[in-house]
Amino acid sequence: MTGKRMIYELRVYKCLPNRLPALLRRFQDHTLDIWKKHGVRQAGFWTTVIGESNNELLYLLSWDSMAERETKWLAFQTDSEWLTARAESEKDGPIVANISSQFLTPTAFSSVK
Repeated sequence: MTGKRMIYELRVYKCLPNRLPALLRRFQDHTLDIWKKHGVRQAGFWTTVIGESNNELLYLLSWDSMAERETKWLAFQTDSEWLTARAESEKDGPIVANISSQFLTPTAFSSVK
């Protein structure tokens, strides 16, 4: 990938009140393994210590191209293991109020390429 920059997808999950712990468990116990199966690469996860909301999960995914993202994300979203895990995690009610997504490309001077 000489000279080619990665595309990073910033996803922000705004949870319903008191539901962030359930979202974190779902990622830790299920989502990451399913991503691994489909080749989805995470570049980091964060929660807010001080800021606008402490009821959010933010994370970055790294992609070689938008085509790679479309193929792998569709495979993940339609995976029966994922659908089961999501349904099970929401048996006590919805977890996420809103999801936003942005696609980012590093600048020439970024320490992240």
